[in-house]
Amino acid sequence: MPTGHDDEPAGPAARPTRIVFTEDGPALVDGPVELVGADGEIIHADRFVVAICLCKRSRTYPLCDTSHRRRRRCRDT
Repeated sequence: MPTGHDDEPAGPAARPTRIVFTEDGPALVDGPVELVGADGEIIHADRFVVAICLCKRSRTYPLCDTSHRRRRRCRDT
């Protein structure tokens, strides 16, 4: 049977990848995942949840290093 990943069956029975967008932080992706950067660099992340940086402040971009926590947000009141 063809597979989408090494350990999961392909097709309708396969569980879709879950991505959770947090309010002020990274996108959380069910892992393991393979990330391909704009420059073609491939990052293999084998954690069960991988934090993807959305603010582009991370020193380990595209992975989140919590740099977004140092940024102060202005809120409309």
